[in-house]
Amino acid sequence: MPRIEPIPLDEMAPEPRRIIEEGVASGMYATPIPLQIFAYKTQQILMTNAARSVWGKESLLGGRILELLRIRSAQLGECQPCMQSRKHDSITDEDVACLLAPGQGELTEQERLAVQFLDLLSADHHAIDDEVYRELGKVFTAAQIIELGFACANSMGLHRFIHTLDVYGSSDPVIAFSPDQVDSVKEAASPADVS
Repeated sequence: MPRIEPIPLDEMAPEPRRIIEEGVASGMYATPIPLQIFAYKTQQILMTNAARSVWGKESLLGGRILELLRIRSAQLGECQPCMQSRKHDSITDEDVACLLAPGQGELTEQERLAVQFLDLLSADHHAIDDEVYRELGKVFTAAQIIELGFACANSMGLHRFIHTLDVYGSSDPVIAFSPDQVDSVKEAASPADVS
């Protein structure tokens, strides 16, 4: 069980439940579990689904590069559900293997540099210097580089967060489901109450 117990579908508001059921049925989501957790904040599941629905559309990088970045980010963040899913038809098992062993396989120069940028941003952002941007500038426009940076930053944070939830965990949840936890706020103690 994840650290935060997923909301049972039959306890969920209609719109989040529809998003999850349709998303899993269409293959947009490999598993409903993260979404059942995100649904504790209704606006979060709505925003997550809206972002996922437009992922790759109107992209200057293209859907294939974004999907390679999403998968590599999932690998780095050890996000099991995201590592398992494929959201672009062009991605093969060989492509995924190339992400684990760079230099092995058939990635284009744009794809290779995009994945390299993600790896650097994740492991050692101080190593991203003038030379890295010079190399990126040879194969990407400035607009594409900005999209690349945001795509990497957004993916990395989300995958690391999902990993912390222990989505496929076998222990009892740390935070059990309770309907009063949905869209609710726990008021912070005032400084006078703390002392």
